[in-house]
Amino acid sequence: MAAVLEAKNVTKIFGGGFLTREEENVAVNNISMSLDQKNPKIIAVAGESGSGKTTLARLLLGIASPTTGTVEYDGKDLTTISSSERREFRREVQPIFQDPYGSYNPFYKVDHVLFSPINNFKMAESRDEAVDMVEKALELVGLVPAETLGRLPHQLSGGQRQRLMVARALMVKPKIILADEPVSMIDASLRASILDNVKNLRDEHNITVLYITHDLTTAYQVCDKIIINTRNKYTITQISEQVNLAIVTISSNPFTSISPISATFEVGDVFTHYQDFYTMYARCYEKGDDIIFSKNFIIS
Repeated sequence: MAAVLEAKNVTKIFGGGFLTREEENVAVNNISMSLDQKNPKIIAVAGESGSGKTTLARLLLGIASPTTGTVEYDGKDLTTISSSERREFRREVQPIFQDPYGSYNPFYKVDHVLFSPINNFKMAESRDEAVDMVEKALELVGLVPAETLGRLPHQLSGGQRQRLMVARALMVKPKIILADEPVSMIDASLRASILDNVKNLRDEHNITVLYITHDLTTAYQVCDKIIINTRNKYTITQISEQVNLAIVTISSNPFTSISPISATFEVGDVFTHYQDFYTMYARCYEKGDDIIFSKNFIIS
């Protein structure tokens, strides 16, 4: 059975065109991953700003197209699926964006955000049925319908607006939710409730969540697996007389708690530093060359 959503050797490059002087920027470099609903998990993609986390989310949502590689939905290339398949994709793979306020039209009551997917996907046969669906979804994320419906976005707190987006995603019964920095713009006092909502997506609704964050603390709290997305360079400082062996000096990295160390490994082998719980893959060239890791730091 094919994964619901799968990235195969996906690379996204910005700039660097033949007729432009803009420097080439590899935002996502040869990433492969799959998300399904058979064994729901919360998988974090963590990394510093500019490491390509949001670009990866946009690729998986079909908002952007990869430079090379493919993103597949139910085994089919996302760029070639039919309009009816794309409609189903939009229902089964739901986003929760970083800025909850940016998801709302300030001139519309928040009801509009909740009733729109019901109408778009024809999920209710009557107004009463639609209202019942909305109220149940609000209650699932800890919001009181009477205190939420009928209000404008600015009349709700940041935490309420973000929980509203979780409720909106829940209503269409998705298989996968891509949550891009869902607590980054929320007060610390409200983060726990949003993180509880994220865990409930997996535990009570059997939804797989891709949790994109720059905050490893929250990732450790809720995730089954953490993938560190980093663009750091590591320099080969010595080449062994043995073929394909090198010593690499690794600088500190706040996203893996790595202290500066040196390590010896072979081309294609996996080097594991157990104290920091990460694995990385490398290939060697000559002394002084840089190795760039844009993925493959995995904490499980």
